[in-house]
Amino acid sequence: MCKMNTESIKRLDKSKMMDLLINFPKQLSDAADIGKGIDFTAKIRKGFNKIVFTGLGGSAIGADLIRSYVAGECRVPIFVNRDYTLPAFVDKDTLLIVSSYSGNTEETLSAYDEGLKKGAGIVAITSNGELKKRAERDGFPFIIIPQGYPPRCALGYSSIPIIMLFAKLGLISDKAKEIKEAIEVMEGLKKDALSPEIGKDKNIAKEVAGELLNRYAIIYGANQHTDVVATRWRGQLAENSKAVSSSHLFPEMNHNEIVGWRNPKNLMKNFLVLILRDKGDHPRVKTRMEISKTIISKEDVKIVEVHSKGKSILSRIFSLIYIGDFVSVYLAILNGVDPTPVDSVMYLKNELAKV
Repeated sequence: MCKMNTESIKRLDKSKMMDLLINFPKQLSDAADIGKGIDFTAKIRKGFNKIVFTGLGGSAIGADLIRSYVAGECRVPIFVNRDYTLPAFVDKDTLLIVSSYSGNTEETLSAYDEGLKKGAGIVAITSNGELKKRAERDGFPFIIIPQGYPPRCALGYSSIPIIMLFAKLGLISDKAKEIKEAIEVMEGLKKDALSPEIGKDKNIAKEVAGELLNRYAIIYGANQHTDVVATRWRGQLAENSKAVSSSHLFPEMNHNEIVGWRNPKNLMKNFLVLILRDKGDHPRVKTRMEISKTIISKEDVKIVEVHSKGKSILSRIFSLIYIGDFVSVYLAILNGVDPTPVDSVMYLKNELAKV
């Protein structure tokens, strides 16, 4: 087993994923600058009555974050689509936000073409590629974000500019103060609780990664704001740590999955339950979490709780995501792997290209 020290990180993290995490607060700041520069609101068709994001993987998680973040304020329904096709309800009264970091995601380009045929109003967000070309060709506005990142590491770029666009469109209130707070909270977390220089006894990410080693993580969030966080943790453990896990939500799990915490008996010791906690969780959900912990603990399953930080909803969502991102890289080091390469994804793309 590798240790989570700076020497092991330097040796295994050949593509410098850790550097990207360390610089994430600056990414949020840079993303806000991109958002400030958005000047095409007049080009967006007025009167849309629904918003659909379409994207995959790292390009879609930003959409999930936005949906969760603005759900309590935005009166226009938001749907996140992850497919080649769009729902039947997409029409000329739809604002379709097409997100592909590379600009070449085949499912997203297919959905773009369908949205064009349906007459939807389109906004693209990408670093380059075919999506940029098509948006230019068809006269739709687009947001350009910096190149050179693994898509999953561009979360600030894929979310903050759209949040600021929503504010400019009058869908939500101005979020400048909340974005500023989020940057400050991430800086504080990095400095005090997450950086490689901080030992395991004071580093929450190292502590959780240590508990995860050689265990199967079952991640629980809640429907209000940590649903996107649970999805993000699962994705980051897969892509960075090369570790399979699953994610589920309260209160839904109380209506089915909680009954399953009895078998298979011989595997219970290999599970780790991660509960993502937020002060904004519904009071009854908080109670459900406590009762569920009692039920699961009867099977001698290890349970770890991770709590959000910050005042605003945005800070609290980003804080849990930021902690999880560090956890995934530290677990990669413990697993003895470089967190950046996604060989299975590349193999899939190469095989698909042959068909």
